[in-house]
Amino acid sequence: MADKNAGYKAENIKVLEGLEAVRKRPAMYIGGTGKDGLHHLVYEVVDNSIDEALAGFCDTVIVTIHADGSLSVKDNGRGIPTGIHPQYKKPALEIALTKLHAGGKFEKSAYAVSGGLHGVGVSCVNALSTHLRATVKREGKIYQQEYKIGVPNYNMKIVGKTNNKNESGTEIQFVPDPEIFSTTTFDFVVLKKRLQEIAFLNPVKIILKDEKSSKEETFHYQGGLIDFVNHINKSKSPLHKPIYFKRKDDENEVEVVIQYTDGYNENIFGFVNIINTTEGGTHISGFKTALTRAINDYITKKGLLKNTKLSGDDAREGVTAIVNIKMREPQFEGQTKTKLGNSEMKGAVDSMAHLALTEFFEENPSIASKIAQKVVASAKAREAARKARDLVRRKTSIGGLSGLPGKLSDCSSKKTENTELYIVEGDSAAGSSKMARDKEFQAILPLKGKILNVEKSNPTRALTSEEIINLITAIGTGVKESFDITKLRYNKVIIMTDADVDGQHIMTLLLTFFYRYMPQLIDSGNVYVAYSPLYRVRKKKDYYVYSDEELKKLVSQLGGNPDTQRFKGLGEMNPQQLWDTTMDPKKRILKKVGVEDAVLADETFSMLMGDVVGPRRKFIEINADIAQVDR
Repeated sequence: MADKNAGYKAENIKVLEGLEAVRKRPAMYIGGTGKDGLHHLVYEVVDNSIDEALAGFCDTVIVTIHADGSLSVKDNGRGIPTGIHPQYKKPALEIALTKLHAGGKFEKSAYAVSGGLHGVGVSCVNALSTHLRATVKREGKIYQQEYKIGVPNYNMKIVGKTNNKNESGTEIQFVPDPEIFSTTTFDFVVLKKRLQEIAFLNPVKIILKDEKSSKEETFHYQGGLIDFVNHINKSKSPLHKPIYFKRKDDENEVEVVIQYTDGYNENIFGFVNIINTTEGGTHISGFKTALTRAINDYITKKGLLKNTKLSGDDAREGVTAIVNIKMREPQFEGQTKTKLGNSEMKGAVDSMAHLALTEFFEENPSIASKIAQKVVASAKAREAARKARDLVRRKTSIGGLSGLPGKLSDCSSKKTENTELYIVEGDSAAGSSKMARDKEFQAILPLKGKILNVEKSNPTRALTSEEIINLITAIGTGVKESFDITKLRYNKVIIMTDADVDGQHIMTLLLTFFYRYMPQLIDSGNVYVAYSPLYRVRKKKDYYVYSDEELKKLVSQLGGNPDTQRFKGLGEMNPQQLWDTTMDPKKRILKKVGVEDAVLADETFSMLMGDVVGPRRKFIEINADIAQVDR
C-alpha cells in the first residue's frame, strides 16, 4: 500500500456547509427513510473506507451487524485526521463527523477520486443516529469520540496506544434513529449484494459479519471486473472469454469488460467512482457508441453484411458489459446518484473504448469473428421481425378500424392517467372479469394459455407471436428501441392470474416479457400484480383470505366449522366476488413491480427462465423448503 503518512491531515478536511437540514429532510440526503435509506447509511461509511482503498492506503474493510442492533465499519486506512482544524480550532475528526460536506474528498490533494452520496458522508450518518462512536488509530495512538444525534458527548480523547506505530484505521459504529427510519433492522442479504459489488470493483477485501445469525462472508476478487462478468453470466452460455481493457487520460480512467452470450438480452452496467449508475449517463452513451462503431467497422471491413444497416441494438444483442469509470468531480443527476451528467465523459469513453476494441479485434480474429456472426444474425433477424410486424399491421388495418386486438374489451375513458388494463388468463377468467369491471376505466385483455418464454426465444419469434403482438398493441408503447412511454394507453398494466402454480408461471412469463422488452414500463411504475384470494370463508358473512396461514388464523378466530371454499381459479368467482376482492380500487391488493438491483434481476431472470439447467436446479434445491405446493 501507499505511504500512510502522506497528504491526509487536518488541513485537508474542507468544510462546505452545516448539518442542520439533515434531520428535517433526511430523504434529500439519503434518498428515503425506509429500508433503502437505512442501508444507505452503511454505504456512506463504507464509501469513506473505499476512498482510502482507491487512494492506495486500505486493503481490508470489516462490516459487522451487532447483536444490539448497531452496525460498525472498520478499515485499516490512514484514519480520519485528529489534528486541530486551522479554521474551526477543533479536532478534524469532530469536524468530519459534525459538519455536512466536510471531508478529505473535497480537497483534491487528499483524494484523486472518491465516491459517496453527494459527499454528505459520515456526518449525515451521525445526524441520523441515536448513538455513534468513532475510533481512530493514527500515529501510534487510539482516539475516540461519541455522539448523540450528531452532537458530541465529550471532547475527542486518547483511549490507548496501538500495537505498533504504523497501525492505523477508522472504526465507525452507529445506531440508526427509530424516529427517522421506518425500520432499523439491517438486512444481511441487502448488504451482501452491495458489498460484493464493491469488492468486484476494487482491490480490497470486504468481510461481512452478522453477530445474531453468526453468518460471515468474505468478498475479495483478484480478477476484478473479469470475475464480475463471469459472476453475472454464470447462468448463461458465453460465446468467448471476457474482453478486458483499461485506458487513462490526464483526468479519467476507463475500465471495461465485455462478454457476449448466446442470449438476446443486453446488459450494460455502469459505475463511476464505485457508484452504481443504474440510469446510465454519458459514460454509457459513449461506450455504446464506441461498441457499435468498432463492430460496424469490422463487419464492413470483412464484407459480412450487405443490404441491411447495422443498428446499435444489433451490436448489443446478447452482450454483458461493465463500464467502470474513475474521475474527478463527477456530476450526478438526481439525489441518489443514478445518472452521470458530465458531458465530456461521452467523448472520452467513446474515444478510449473505440481504440481499445479496434485493437482487440485486430489481435483476436477468432473472438471478433464470433461477435460479428452474432451481430450479423441479430441484424438479419431484426429485419425479418420488422417485415413480420409490418405485415401484422397491414392485416390489422384491413381487418378493423381501431387496430386493437379483437379480444380486448376496452374501457370508455380516454384519460390515460385514470385507466387500467387487466391481463387475465383464459376465457373463463375473462368472462368473470368483464362482468365485474368498471367499464369506465378498466379494460380486459385475455391471454390464450401461457405466452412465449422470451428468455429462450429470439426477437423474431417473440415479436411474431400472436399473444405478444396483442399485448404490445394493447399497451401501445412499442418495445425495445421503439418504446415510447408517451404512447402508453393505460396508467396501470395489471397482471391478474390464478393463485395456483400455473397462474404463478404465467405471471413470471409476463414479467420476463416486460423486463426484457419494456423495462421502462417497470421503471416508470406502471406494472402491477393483482393478488386474488385463495379462500372464501363464510360464517354469517363472507371473509376472503390470501394464504393457508391466514386461513388457519381466521378459522381459529371464528370458531366452529365455517363454510370454506378454495378458489382454484378466477373463473370460479362470480363477478361480484371478483370485484370485491381483486378489482375494486378501494379493497383490492395490488403490488407495484420494481427493480431494486439490475444485476441481480438479470441474473435471476436468466437463471429461472434461461437454457442453462444447473443453476436453476441448485436454486430449487436450496429453496425447496419454502415452495408453495398446490393441493
